[in-house]
Amino acid sequence: MNLTRRALRAKIQKIIEGITSTENPTAFTGRGGKHFMENWDWFQGVALFGLYEYYRDSGDEAALRYLTGWFDKHIAAGPPQKNVNSMCPLLTLSYLYEETGKKSYLALCREWAEYAVERLPRTEEGGFQHITIDSDNFMQLWDDTLYMTVLFIARMGALLGREDYVQESVRQFLVHIKYLTDPASGLFFHGFNFAGRHHYAGALWGRGNAWYTAGLVEYLELAQIPEGVRLFLLSTLETQARALRACQDESGMWHTLLDDPESYLESSATAGFSYGLLKAARMGYLPREYAECGLKGLEAICERIDENGILREVSAGTCLSDSLDYYRNIPRSAQPYGQSMALLLLMEALHWQKEE
Repeated sequence: MNLTRRALRAKIQKIIEGITSTENPTAFTGRGGKHFMENWDWFQGVALFGLYEYYRDSGDEAALRYLTGWFDKHIAAGPPQKNVNSMCPLLTLSYLYEETGKKSYLALCREWAEYAVERLPRTEEGGFQHITIDSDNFMQLWDDTLYMTVLFIARMGALLGREDYVQESVRQFLVHIKYLTDPASGLFFHGFNFAGRHHYAGALWGRGNAWYTAGLVEYLELAQIPEGVRLFLLSTLETQARALRACQDESGMWHTLLDDPESYLESSATAGFSYGLLKAARMGYLPREYAECGLKGLEAICERIDENGILREVSAGTCLSDSLDYYRNIPRSAQPYGQSMALLLLMEALHWQKEE
C-alpha cells in the first residue's frame, strides 16, 4: 500500500467529514437516532481529541471553529451527568481554554476535575470506580478509566499547578497497574472486581489494552511525574509492547482476545496499539524497533478504511464478562469510536511518512 502523506491526508479528511458533518450520508447515529457527535460521552471525547490533534498539527482554523462550536453548544444546553466516560471530552476542553482564553471553559474544567478527585466513587485502595451512564459498576476497575478520566486529571494538574491532581493521577495509574496487570504476559486484564476479588473471565481484551498503550503515551507528555514513577511506567509499556509484538497477527492486526488467535481480528484495538507504539517510538519511550509493529498495524487499518472513510471490523461496546465467549461473540461493524481511534493513528502516521 502506498502510504504517502498525501494519501494519509486524504483518509484523514474523509474521517473528519464523517465526524463533523451531519449532512454526510455515512454519518453515524447515536442515542435517539441523532448524529453521534450530538451526544457527550467517551465516543465524542476521543473524536474531539483527535480533531484537536489535527488542528494542532495542521493549523486548520475550521477544525478549531468546529471544536469551540461543539463545546459552546453543549455547555449552553447543559453538560451531562458526571461519570468516568463523560469526563473524556474535558481533556480537549482544557486545551481549548489555552487556545481561546474563554473563562467558561476553564470554569467547567475546574468543576469536573474537582468532582473527579473529591467525589467520584472509589474502589478499595482509592481507585476510580468505573461508573458510567448505564451502571455504577460497583467496586470495579476497568482499563478504560485511565484514558477517559485520569488523563484529564493529570492535564488539569499541569494546567492549574495542582500537584495534588498530578499525584492523584499517579496513584490511579499505579492502582490500575497493580490490579489489572497479568504478570505472566505483561498484558492487562479488562477489569477487576474488589467485591469478588477476581478478574471475571480473565480476558486480555484488545481494546482495553489499547486504552493503556494510547493513554500512557499521552500521560507522559501531560505532567511532570516523579522520575521513579516515570521509569516504572515506561517499563510496563515496554513489557506490554513486547507481548504485543509477539501476538500481532501476520496481517498487522491484533485479535480481540490478544492471547487467543482463534478470536477475530479487531480494528479499534489495532488502531490504538499502532498509534501508541508509533508515538512511543517517536518520543523515545520505546526502542525504534517497535515502530515496525505500529507501521504494520497502520497498513492493516488503512486497508480497512473504505472509500467513504469508514473503518470496518470494529467490535461493539463491551462490558466486563465472566465468559470469554462473550468477547468472541461481540459483533463487529463500523463504530464511531473506531473512527476516532483511526484518526489518532493517521495523525501520528504523518510523522512517519514521506511526501510523494
